[in-house]
Amino acid sequence: MTIFRGTFLDTPDNPFTGGGLRVATDTALLVQNGVIVARGPASDLRRAHPAEEIVDLTGGLVLPGFVDTHVHFPQIRAVGGLGLPLLEWLDKYALPEEARMADVGYATGVATEFVRGLAAAGTTSALVFGAHYADAVDVLFTAATRVGLRITSGLVVSDRLLRPDLLTTPARAYTESLALAEKWHGVGRNRYAVTPRFSLSCTDDLLAACHTVLEEIPGALFTSHLNENETEIATVAELFGGSDYLSTYDRHGLVDRRSVLAHNVHPTDVELKMLAESGASVAHCPTSNAALGSGLFPLDRHLQAGVRVALGSDVGAGTGFSLLKEGLQAYFAQQLLGEQGCSLTAAHLLHLATTAGAEALGLSSEVGDLSVGKRFDAQLLRPADGSPLAVGVAHAADAEEVLARIFTLGTPADVRAVWINGQLLHDESSNSPAHQTTTG
Repeated sequence: MTIFRGTFLDTPDNPFTGGGLRVATDTALLVQNGVIVARGPASDLRRAHPAEEIVDLTGGLVLPGFVDTHVHFPQIRAVGGLGLPLLEWLDKYALPEEARMADVGYATGVATEFVRGLAAAGTTSALVFGAHYADAVDVLFTAATRVGLRITSGLVVSDRLLRPDLLTTPARAYTESLALAEKWHGVGRNRYAVTPRFSLSCTDDLLAACHTVLEEIPGALFTSHLNENETEIATVAELFGGSDYLSTYDRHGLVDRRSVLAHNVHPTDVELKMLAESGASVAHCPTSNAALGSGLFPLDRHLQAGVRVALGSDVGAGTGFSLLKEGLQAYFAQQLLGEQGCSLTAAHLLHLATTAGAEALGLSSEVGDLSVGKRFDAQLLRPADGSPLAVGVAHAADAEEVLARIFTLGTPADVRAVWINGQLLHDESSNSPAHQTTTG
């Protein structure tokens, strides 16, 4: 067993429904086999377990590991392609990079960069949009397993409108998806996600095949894109006889509690009602929405309808892996919406980046906060001495203000250590408080 001592911030009770930020100073968590088995004042746990190792994290703040609900594995090297809306951006920047995943050696290099980037940003669980090539998805799962991340991912499938080298057939999509799931689903911390790129690039036959795969893999998730860009939405309506976007998935039984749909910047009220009634979740990707000019996400409409919402980094069209940046941009977007926006506090942002994501991915019984019974998936944030964040933290009035300054000024460089299941994954330096341990 190990005792982790420090200041812990989390949101076990939803701030959108009356909960708030939980602040625990000079507190200790007792972790056994990766699970938090006791929590309380540091002095009390020390007396109760005098022989256990103590990891002293009092030099910073400990948050739950972030949960990213939408992030594209092949797009890390495409970040920074500015100046284009969605469909043009895909053609110029994203899809050429997606096609390079056919080269397993290239995909292996990207996978290594990808999983390291997630961990370094404090992300411990993620729903990952995989690749159009089965071998590339295989190397992603391999890399994630090596690092230890909780990854849910799968083969991306399309059978129309994209460049020919990214297309498949319903039969091939079915066969390759099942083979990947048989190898990786439920193995270690990996799970499978059925992943049509978006209904714009998928025929009804392919979406029907996706439903078959989903039904044949117990515990699998479904993920795709929804209502991101107005031109995209109009094209989908043309392709599907005037249908709203969500119904293109729902007609094939793909919208339920297992579904996580990215963006949804321009939903209809009917679609919001369907999402709420089905229990599906929406991955809000605010920096991508801003960079592509897709629009301002109507968070309040989602919440009023009862739709689950969490954060996604998107990566390719976004600004990197940091959910701190995504939380800050989510705040900006709601401010710009004025009376139609949702007033967000730092507690709301932490919730969207942690507990809401865990709920969306069906992981809330394991991760998302730092309560007894949960896995110790956590990150230590400690700004460099003299940095603007360090100054801001030093002069903050209370913990909520400290957290607000972390979301405003924090970067992956401030994430000094990351744990999954109690195991140290990422450590910024040998001088990190993560190394300051003592024993009885």
